[in-house]
Amino acid sequence: MSREADQDLARKNRKVAVICVGMFASMVGMAYAAVPLYDLFCRVTGFGGTTQVADAVSDVVIDRKITIRFDGNVNQSLAWAFKPEQRSVTLKMGESAQLAYLATNTGEGPSVGTSTYNVWPPAAGAYFNKLDCFCFTEQALEAGETVEMPVVFFVDPEMDKDPELKHVKEITLSYTFFPVEQPERPVAARAEKPGAETKL
Repeated sequence: MSREADQDLARKNRKVAVICVGMFASMVGMAYAAVPLYDLFCRVTGFGGTTQVADAVSDVVIDRKITIRFDGNVNQSLAWAFKPEQRSVTLKMGESAQLAYLATNTGEGPSVGTSTYNVWPPAAGAYFNKLDCFCFTEQALEAGETVEMPVVFFVDPEMDKDPELKHVKEITLSYTFFPVEQPERPVAARAEKPGAETKL
């Protein structure tokens, strides 16, 4: 094979390598972009049990009652205890309520966690509105520290008009805490968390 042919083959190989690297980088970029886009889609539609975020309480309250059950979980990599102060509450649709979860760092050192959430049945997510919540926010706890994390919510009365949810009498709100490996700021430097009270 001539030198010119070798050079031509090398150029083609480099071109293929550059295309492959570019495609790989594009796929990685799309994977990262898919997460916030999927999250936005879920928030708008309530898909997958994602709840809605409300700016104000409902101005309509109807007689139909719904029981909200609360569930708390912790990923095994995070040395925390996490549970709701009460297991359930029954209220009218459109009526707002506040409940608190308690989180305790049972580990030997400071740690940071963040939570995800969903509701069951998933279709009810489009009607479950949260006015205040600790989800997706970094929560930093010293060893042995316990904090109270409030949730303020209501169930949109429009749910009563949904034929798929006419039979539903209970909704479960579930949170799961995961460790934050690289927190935005260290535990010792955190500001006082609004709405969180240290339990002695």
